[in-house]
Amino acid sequence: MTDLNERLKAAPVVPLIGDGNADRAVATAKALGEGGLSVIEVVLRSEGALESMKAIIERGGDLIVGAGTVLTLDQAKEVHEAGAQFIVCPGLVDEIAEYCLAEKIPFFPGTMTAGEVQRAYALGLREVKFFPASLAGGVPMLKAFGAVFGEMRFMPTGGVSADNLPDFLALPHVLACGGSWLTPKDAVEAGDFAEVTRLAAEAVAIAKTARG
Repeated sequence: MTDLNERLKAAPVVPLIGDGNADRAVATAKALGEGGLSVIEVVLRSEGALESMKAIIERGGDLIVGAGTVLTLDQAKEVHEAGAQFIVCPGLVDEIAEYCLAEKIPFFPGTMTAGEVQRAYALGLREVKFFPASLAGGVPMLKAFGAVFGEMRFMPTGGVSADNLPDFLALPHVLACGGSWLTPKDAVEAGDFAEVTRLAAEAVAIAKTARG
C-alpha cells in the first residue's frame, strides 16, 4: 500500500482500461505511463479483460495494476491470483472486504451513502471509492462526508472529467480520482495512443495545480 499511496500522491488520477484486446490494452497502459500515470485500473466489463490485465502486468513496465468492477469473492480471489495489486468494486460487499483485509490487498469498495461509508469504516477500511461520483452528489457530498468521517479518504469515480477534476482534487480527503475519459474508445480503437498520452499528461498537470 505504501508504494501505491506514494504513486497516487505524485499523480492522484487512476485511469480505467476496459479493453478485451490484450495487445491494445498494453499499448494503452504504456501510453498512460508515458503521460505520467502509473496506477492503472483494468475494469472487468468485457470478455478478455482479465487476460488484458495479465498482459499489462507482464508487459506494461513499471506500472501498478489493479482490477476493477470486481463483483464477487471468487472474482476477487481470481484477480489476486492473477497478479492484481489492488481491487476495486462498484459496491461494498463484506466478504470481499474481509478477504482483502486478511490478504493485505489494497481495496476500494464503492460507496455513495453515509451508511455505506460507515459500514466500510466499521469493517476496518479507511479508503473507499465514491461511485458514481457525479450522480451521488459530487463535490458537495464529499465535503459533507469529509466533515463526518475524518479518517476516511475517497476515490471519486463516475462522471469525473478534466473539467471537474480540479474541484475533486482540491478536497483534502480525496485520495485520487478515477475515470475513463483518459482512455477514449475512439482514440484507443484507432490506435491513437499519442492522444492517450496527451490526456494523461493533461491530468497530471491539472492535479499538480489543484494540489499546489
